[in-house]
Amino acid sequence: MPEDSIEHINFDELDRKAISSPLVTHIYTADPSAHVFNERIYIYPSHDIESAVPFDDLGSHFAMEDYHVLSMDNPGGETTDHGVALHVRDVPWADKQMWAPDATEKDGLFYLFFPAKDHEGIFRIGVATSSSPSGPFKAAPLPIKGSFSIDPAVFKDDDGAYYIYFGGIWGGQLQRWRTGSFNAEGEGPLIHLPPDNEPALCAKIARLTDNLLQFAEQPRDVLIVDDNGSPLLSGDTDRRFFEASWVHKYNGKYYFSYSTGDTHYLCYGIGDNPYGPFTYAGRILNPVVGWTSHHSICEFDHKWYLFYHDSSLSKGITHLRCVKVTELVHDERGFIKTIHPYSK
Repeated sequence: MPEDSIEHINFDELDRKAISSPLVTHIYTADPSAHVFNERIYIYPSHDIESAVPFDDLGSHFAMEDYHVLSMDNPGGETTDHGVALHVRDVPWADKQMWAPDATEKDGLFYLFFPAKDHEGIFRIGVATSSSPSGPFKAAPLPIKGSFSIDPAVFKDDDGAYYIYFGGIWGGQLQRWRTGSFNAEGEGPLIHLPPDNEPALCAKIARLTDNLLQFAEQPRDVLIVDDNGSPLLSGDTDRRFFEASWVHKYNGKYYFSYSTGDTHYLCYGIGDNPYGPFTYAGRILNPVVGWTSHHSICEFDHKWYLFYHDSSLSKGITHLRCVKVTELVHDERGFIKTIHPYSK
């Protein structure tokens, strides 16, 4: 449900129809990255705050400045807020907009990956570490060398290799890196996008170094293709990548999921390796209240769950969202059953 339809929503009725409730209501949260550490679910969301910044299509009003870590014993259990895990003032290179993060673990150390705009207004990706999954985290003094854009998501494969996926168009600036360097010319979200009849911009992937602090290789495209093996086109806005990368593995296949952004779907493709290509396979989640859709997929106790957000807690205010969770089901062929966030 994009923002232009919010004024027609009866939120009391919507709450009754919602398939899940906010995990916390004392703060606004979004972009949940969920992982199981030490047999407990830890959720790494962005932390939405009230903002005096006017709404625009570059997301300037998403002015988040810190991260909280949430956790629960199980998807239906009580949610604990562990407080501020990292603040922008403690990141030497970062200026503002601590957008969607992710986390992982290696050898007992926990890593928080996060985007922020540097002091030149360019999104970079940083990493911070902690001995506890709940933080607090200490940020490295510089962003990951060669990093850009937003929405980092880290995937650990069965062989112990770690991969980072990232990227987002419009306010996420991915389109400004088409030539290999940042293009600061022009304003507006559609500047530098490919024409509708050309292949869509892709998320990026890079294997991480053994210490998880740098790229071990040059980032490459995460290609999404149709059933004929042709790349999705830029004008195919119901299916093409916009932001919010996530990867999970099911029955030996790799599932790359993402948001279509301005058409408000969560979609996915299936591939044979972490790099893809990924064949478009369908929708995971239909539109929610609010403009954005951003998620993670997590297995717990032999069931799969979708963590997502909407703007129901704030009665539709785009940049004040709430994290939710619902069960996700793969059918007998391995396809994900589409979830409707509000019952009909």
